[in-house]
Amino acid sequence: MIDAYEDPGTPDTRGGWRFLWWLVRCQPGRSLAGALLGSVWLVLMAAAPYLMARAVDDGLLAGDLGALAAWTVVLFLVGAVNSWLSIMRHRTMTRVRMDANFRTVKVVVGHAVRLGAALPRRAGAGEIVTVGVGDVRTIAESLTVVGPGVGAVVVYVVVAGVLLSISPLLAAVVLFGMPVIALVAGPLTVRLQAAETEYRERQGVLTARIGDLAGGLRVLNGLGGKGLFADAFRRDARRLRAQGYRVGAVASWVQALGVGLPTLFLAVVTWLAARMTAEGALSIGELVAVYGYVAVLVGPVAFFLEMGYQLSRGVVAARRVVALLRLAPEPDEGTCPGPAEPAALVDPASGVRVPPGRLTALAGARPADSAAVVDRLGRFAPSAATWGGVRLDAIPLAEVRARILVSDNEADLFAGTLREVVAGHRECDAAALGRALHVAAADDIVQGLPDGPDSAVSAQGRSLSGGQRQRVRLVRALLVDPEVLLAVEPTSALDAHTEATVARRLRAARAGRTTVVTTTSPLVLDRADTVHYLVDGKVAATGSHRRLLADEPGYRALVARDDAAEEVVR
Repeated sequence: MIDAYEDPGTPDTRGGWRFLWWLVRCQPGRSLAGALLGSVWLVLMAAAPYLMARAVDDGLLAGDLGALAAWTVVLFLVGAVNSWLSIMRHRTMTRVRMDANFRTVKVVVGHAVRLGAALPRRAGAGEIVTVGVGDVRTIAESLTVVGPGVGAVVVYVVVAGVLLSISPLLAAVVLFGMPVIALVAGPLTVRLQAAETEYRERQGVLTARIGDLAGGLRVLNGLGGKGLFADAFRRDARRLRAQGYRVGAVASWVQALGVGLPTLFLAVVTWLAARMTAEGALSIGELVAVYGYVAVLVGPVAFFLEMGYQLSRGVVAARRVVALLRLAPEPDEGTCPGPAEPAALVDPASGVRVPPGRLTALAGARPADSAAVVDRLGRFAPSAATWGGVRLDAIPLAEVRARILVSDNEADLFAGTLREVVAGHRECDAAALGRALHVAAADDIVQGLPDGPDSAVSAQGRSLSGGQRQRVRLVRALLVDPEVLLAVEPTSALDAHTEATVARRLRAARAGRTTVVTTTSPLVLDRADTVHYLVDGKVAATGSHRRLLADEPGYRALVARDDAAEEVVR
C-alpha cells in the first residue's frame, strides 16, 4: 500500500472512468489478487450445491453411509477453505480501497500545492472540502468491483456452464436472466448518476457557505447581516435536503432491486427445476443442486447491482476530482530576467509606483482596493504591472516568488512548533529568529510559551490570540528577508503601543530594501517614506503622511476615523 512519501504517480484525467481504471492499474498485483480471491471464493460457494447433490444421490438415497460421510467431510473442508479465502479476500480489498483513498488524497493535495495562490480563485472552499471529505471515500468504495465484481462474473459463467450439463433450458434462463436485470436497473443507474452529480454540487455550495459563516460571523453581527445570511443558508440547506431525498429515492430503488430481482430470479428457476423433477427429467439430487446453484447466484446478481450503484457514485466523484486536477497552475512562461538591481514596481491599473529601497504605504477606505494592488504587484492576479520596466508576467514565476514576497494578514498557519511555523522548510538559526521576533515585537509570545520557540502551535494558530497570530505571520515574512516585501495590514490587530513599536522597528530593519504595507493607521503611515492615498482603487494623491494630512481632506477624514476608533478601543 502507498506510504506517505511514495510518489502517487501521474493520474489519468481524461475522465472519471479513466481515473478509476488508473487507480486499479497503480496496484496491479493487489487488484489481480482481489479478483482471483473473489472468483475462487464465489466458485467454491457454488461447489457446495454440487457436493450436497452427490451426498444426496450417492449416500442418502443409495443408503451408503460411508459415501454420505465422505461427501460431508469434503463439504466441511471446502467450507473451511472458503472461510479462509473470504478473510483474505476482505483483507485484500480493504488494502485496494485504502491504497485508492490515500493515492487520491496525495494526488489532490499535491495538485493543490502546485496551484498555490491560484487555487482559491479557481475553486471554492466548499468544493475542495467536498472532494476531500466525500468524493475520495466514494471513489475508494467503488473499487469493490475489482474483487467481488470480477468474481460475480466468473461464478455466473461457471454456474451457467454447470447448468448446461444438467438442463439447457435452465442454463438459458440463467444466461438470459442477467441481461433482463441489467435492462431493468440500467436506467435507474443513469438517473442516479445525474441526481448524485447535482447533489454533490449543492453540497459544495452549502459547505462554502458554512466556511463563510464561520469566518465572518463577527463581521456579520456588526453589520446586522447575520439574519440575511442565515436565511440564505436555510434556503440552500432545504434545496440540498430535497436533492438528497431524490438521490435516496433512486438509490433505494436500486438497492431494492438488488434484493428483489435475484429473489424473483431464484423463484423462477426453482419452479422450473421442480417441474422438471416432477416430470422425471431431473433427479432429487439434481433438484437440490439446481436450487443451491441459483441460491448461490443470488449473491453475484446482488453484487452486479451493487457494483452498478457503487460505480455510478464513484464515477461522479471521480469526475469532480478530475475537474480539480485539470485546473492548471499559473503559467510560468516568462523568459525575461528580473532587474539585476533594486528597481521600481509599477501598477498601471491603480497608478501606484513603488520606489526601490523605500517604505511605501497604501491607504484606502476599502481594504480590498489596497489588497488588489498588492496582488497585482506580487503577481497573484493578472495585470500589466512592471518591475524595473519589465512586465512581471514576462519574468519567470520562480524568480518572482523568490524575490517578491506577499505577506497576507489572513495567511494560513500550519500546525507545528513555533520555530517550524515561522521557518517552514528553511533552516532557522537562533540569531535570525531572535531578530525577527524583536522587529515584530513578538518576544513576549515566545516568553509566554512553555517551551519557547519549540512549543507546539495548533493549526491556524488557534492557540494564539489574533494579535499574536498577526505578529507570527510578520515574523515568518521577516525571516525570509525578501528583496521586496508586500505586507497586507500587518498591524491591524495590534494595540497602539505595539503597533508603534512594530512600525518603528520594521522601518529600521528594512532600511534600504523595498517594503510596501497596506494600512490606515497613522502610527504606521507616519513611518512611511511615501504614502499613496487610494480612492476607488486609484491613486488620488501621493506624498508624506503629514503632507497628505494637510492637503487632502479625504485622507484626513480616513485617518481621523482610525484615530476615533483607537480612542474608543482605549
